[in-house]
Amino acid sequence: MSAAGGQYDALSLKNQLCFPIYLCSKEITRRYSAILNELDLTYTQYIVMMFFWEMESSNVKELGEALMLDPSTLTPILKKLESKGYLKRKRLPEDERILTVTLTETGKTLRTKALTVPEKIRKCYGLTDDESTQLYGLLIKLLSNVEKEQEL
Repeated sequence: MSAAGGQYDALSLKNQLCFPIYLCSKEITRRYSAILNELDLTYTQYIVMMFFWEMESSNVKELGEALMLDPSTLTPILKKLESKGYLKRKRLPEDERILTVTLTETGKTLRTKALTVPEKIRKCYGLTDDESTQLYGLLIKLLSNVEKEQEL
């Protein structure tokens, strides 16, 4: 039996912005998984690699801040990517608390193989370039607002 209207409308799934965002995230990540299997990467490994394709080198703290992931999540991912030869981890001699990570030549080669991923995913979206740009902007605004709210 469902509650028809009234005081419980706010609890209806159809009135929740979070529910379609959750479903989209889950479905898009599932689509990425199928595509990324060809590269032997998980989605999280892929976003780490995208960071290093841009930056080439960073420390774990900066990486975590950029991807909004904590070190305990990043450590096994970085170890796995290092075991595949894509990244090299190294402690700074002057401060061994700082772990630097650098993209290897093999990691750079993977970038070329990954060039097809964005287009394959874009086809799944079924959005125009303008719609994609608009949605991206709205999601970034939403994320920023949610982060600000946490700070209060």
